[in-house]
Amino acid sequence: MAGSVLITGGAGFIGSHLADELLRHGYRVRVLDSLVLQVHGPDGRRPGYLDPEVELIKGDVRDAAAVQRALAGTEAVFHLASMVGVGQSMYEIEQYTSVNNCGTAVLLEAMAHAKGHRKLIVASSMSIYGEGRYLDADGLCYDDVRRPLEQLQRGRWEPFNRRSEPLRPVATPEDKSPSLASVYALSKYDQERMALIVGECYRIPVIALRFFNVYGTRQALSNPYTGVLAIFASRLMNGNPPRIYEDGLQQRDFVSVHDVVTACRLALQVDQQQAQFFNIGSGANVSVLEVLQRFRRVLNCDGIEPEITGNYRAGDIRHCFADISSARSVLGYAPRISFDDGLAELAGWLEGEVAIDRVSEAHAELTQRGLTL
Repeated sequence: MAGSVLITGGAGFIGSHLADELLRHGYRVRVLDSLVLQVHGPDGRRPGYLDPEVELIKGDVRDAAAVQRALAGTEAVFHLASMVGVGQSMYEIEQYTSVNNCGTAVLLEAMAHAKGHRKLIVASSMSIYGEGRYLDADGLCYDDVRRPLEQLQRGRWEPFNRRSEPLRPVATPEDKSPSLASVYALSKYDQERMALIVGECYRIPVIALRFFNVYGTRQALSNPYTGVLAIFASRLMNGNPPRIYEDGLQQRDFVSVHDVVTACRLALQVDQQQAQFFNIGSGANVSVLEVLQRFRRVLNCDGIEPEITGNYRAGDIRHCFADISSARSVLGYAPRISFDDGLAELAGWLEGEVAIDRVSEAHAELTQRGLTL
């Protein structure tokens, strides 16, 4: 029988799938989750999709007593508890910093003082990169790309170098320097670095997994700051046009939650000599507009045309997709869910779900605060 594992934030989208994955491989699973309203609704009840074999402790990761209770008897920790969303982080600054940064500090302090040296796997994010890696026509690498405000105000979305020459996006590896473009990105980088620093000091084995755009069943459809596919689903299910910022040609890496939780399990099982971090994506890139077009076809919603706003949203970047060669070679990670298969599974799940469309409210909030151009 495998050991006992704690998942913070384990009643949510990725965490519940991870619980399923670990149970299938013989682990005992405990979850610490505050069941926040924005994700789980006003009742704050245990979600029906959470396997009955999972022990659920309802509590906040910032509550030291709850964290210590949740840690008791466990051999490893997956730290997934976080406020999620670039746009919302730009105005709920204290809340994101409190949950993400301070919550991680509470967990690390408890782990440092506890007996034994549990392994810690931290859910980091591709957002820490800001813009991904680019090359110019001569093959020169650019890792510090930023799009000036004046350029964005003119609707020129693609990055250029200082000679106004266009740059070409390429897969982003782990050695690309962070460029923190939002409060959310800053908090995720803080989670990652704090864990690596404390882990080295207290001999806690730490792996940080930098998730790219994770999609799949169980995402909170009524949360307007969740993943883009869930946001598109919420709009389409209510007969409303999905809203796309800029021109829709920004490129991302969409990875199935099933592949993500496999990567998590592999990170737990890998023989580890030092702290490490890995990109977890599909290894493929696709534009946001193409994603929507393919999703509309799967949902038979071709008649609902998108609203391409031509607006910029504070904290957004143009292109970023994953180089996953390190995860392949060290963890043995190999994505197996094709995007078409993943969309089909998501569409099938949506048939039995209800989504409250709050996207317009979220957009109005950003606009009122001057966070869109």
